[in-house]
Amino acid sequence: MDAITLKRIDLLHPKLRAEVHTMYEEMCNALRGKAIPRFAYTLRTIKEQNELYQKGRTTAGPKVTNAKGGQSYHNYGCAIDLVLIIEGKTASWDTLTDFDGDKVSDWMECVAIAKKYGFEWGGDWKFVDKPHFQKTFGKTISELLVAPKFIQDNIEYPTL
Repeated sequence: MDAITLKRIDLLHPKLRAEVHTMYEEMCNALRGKAIPRFAYTLRTIKEQNELYQKGRTTAGPKVTNAKGGQSYHNYGCAIDLVLIIEGKTASWDTLTDFDGDKVSDWMECVAIAKKYGFEWGGDWKFVDKPHFQKTFGKTISELLVAPKFIQDNIEYPTL
């Protein structure tokens, strides 16, 4: 398993951490070739979200999000962005390649596992965001913005 991902899982909302550890272990066990799953993002600060929102708008690069700070489930510790790490060094967002030869693309193996755990996949949206997974607990962003908060490990989370 990827040490970077394990640290990032520990930033997720406390209600998700144990479940996502189990989900991640299942993903790692499913991928037996040269690809390993890594969570590129889990919790993202409002400042980080606003910086990403500016890409392709006021800063160089392509647009990567339609969500301003406070408008992403990442800001509440309820979302994950996936990347595959190939042979320990190359980041890949290839959703089609079957790196482990089991006749299912490695990316889609991870998607199936995340969906089994109740995560919504951004690849199913009109604004396609294939790296993105979120678990909303039935809460809208508007509800999370005004939800009572608690602090754990110096991070403020909404009460779910």
